[in-house]
Amino acid sequence: MAFGMEWDAQARAGLREALADMKRPVKALAFVEEGCELCDATVEILKVMKEESPVVDGKHLFDYEVYWRGKDDEMFDKYKVDRVPSVLLLDGYIRYTGIPGGEEIKGFVETVIRISEGESGLEQSTKEGLRKLEGCYYIENVVTPQCPYCPYAALLINMFAFEAVKQGKPCIVADTVEAYENEDIANKYNVMSVPAIAINGSVEFIGVPYEDDLLAKLFEVPSKGPCEREVCFVRP
Repeated sequence: MAFGMEWDAQARAGLREALADMKRPVKALAFVEEGCELCDATVEILKVMKEESPVVDGKHLFDYEVYWRGKDDEMFDKYKVDRVPSVLLLDGYIRYTGIPGGEEIKGFVETVIRISEGESGLEQSTKEGLRKLEGCYYIENVVTPQCPYCPYAALLINMFAFEAVKQGKPCIVADTVEAYENEDIANKYNVMSVPAIAINGSVEFIGVPYEDDLLAKLFEVPSKGPCEREVCFVRP
């Protein structure tokens, strides 16, 4: 399956085959602005995903909404979105700050599929550990579109956020940040190689962590505050 910006027949067929595993509807929220080429490319990715997703009862299982800066500012404020393009899943607990393109589309598509299937794929011990986690955690995964390992890091943190929501404790925000589009964030963390994973504003991993190591680190890092949407959605 090709994961670039060119959606030829072969790429669409691969995407269609992957999305065939979807079971329930999933909606993405895209935040964009006029005159932004990467915003247009982001919306195109979502459009193609919708077109190639399964149809049930006359509706595609993958859908999306687009919000425009200057027109839909109340939605930008509601979800604490301050950069474009941004793509949100799971009502904002899973985020892509920057276009989910290049290699990153692999993790994005798999995230959509797992949300649709209702199964995070995490180990049972991880699920049980997340039930005991208290407080609010913002996990940033700094990536580049050429990095072959970055999608695995994105999928891992996305599933931590998904599992927390499933358990009724929406206290983890997973944000995959495209480094070239957000150089200030990459510079803030002195990122020299990717993926670089920060938790509540502190880099904790370079490379893809093991599942149990990420869980253990969440218990070590101080919480941002109480498990409240207004607290969790604010970038450290």
